[in-house]
Amino acid sequence: MKLGIDLGGTKTEIVALDADGRERYRRRVDTPAASYDAIVATLAGLVNEAEAVLGQRGTVGVGIPGTISAKTGLVKNANTTALNGRPLDRDLGRALAREVRCLNDANCLALSEAVDGAGAGRRVVFAAILGTGCGAGIALDGRPWAGANLVAGEWGHNPLPWPTPDEYPGPACWCGKTSCIEKWISGTGFADDYARAARLRCKGEQIVARARSGDAAARGALERYANRLARALAHVVNLLDPDVIVLGGGMSNVDELYDMVPPQLPTYVFGGEADVPIVRSRHGDSSGVRGAAWLWN
Repeated sequence: MKLGIDLGGTKTEIVALDADGRERYRRRVDTPAASYDAIVATLAGLVNEAEAVLGQRGTVGVGIPGTISAKTGLVKNANTTALNGRPLDRDLGRALAREVRCLNDANCLALSEAVDGAGAGRRVVFAAILGTGCGAGIALDGRPWAGANLVAGEWGHNPLPWPTPDEYPGPACWCGKTSCIEKWISGTGFADDYARAARLRCKGEQIVARARSGDAAARGALERYANRLARALAHVVNLLDPDVIVLGGGMSNVDELYDMVPPQLPTYVFGGEADVPIVRSRHGDSSGVRGAAWLWN
């Protein structure tokens, strides 16, 4: 049995999979994000409860909103800031009396989709989370690729390529840089762009609904978003040339993007050829937690 946990900023979910990937158990609870000790206790409690219900011990993998430093063994770059500077895998391992594997949540998405999702059977899978923030992960031959510094796939914190005059210098990002891809093509970035243009604050799904009903400002925001996503993904093709690009997160549910983005890729990819499929994640919101379980595949 494989246990996977998706540790989010507001919700934490656990799933138990059998060897064939069939789901045997699932539970979601609130994340006590302000307290590191409470987070560890919550994770341990979820594992203990799942094993008590199923009457079986399992391996444990955790997808985290950051990464564990290759130099220090401590969590870094986590937007759940209570995790930063802490040895989460070791502390949780001690609480559970076994080894625990932790990986960035976007890498877990890539792994899940590579194993039995939208990227199954593909050698190189690039998976992007277009949600409140913007992250990405890479899977090679069905295994997560984190890189020597464990930052492979941190695509969202590169600058938006080929900026137009009105995009320069770009909004400030929480990471300390300006004009990060995350600030433009996350769901938050989409809403911010519409608010700047229309002087009206709406959620992403409301903007999409307005665009579909003929609202010119909303349609303009969606077109700008698709173009920025195409530019950002062109960098991925130039560097990695993946077999498939899988989209997850709230913005991945916007059907129009799968028609609007692919035709624009050749404009920005070196050489003008970009025959790479861009597809929606097969497992949706469950992909991250399934990928955490597959860390022991």
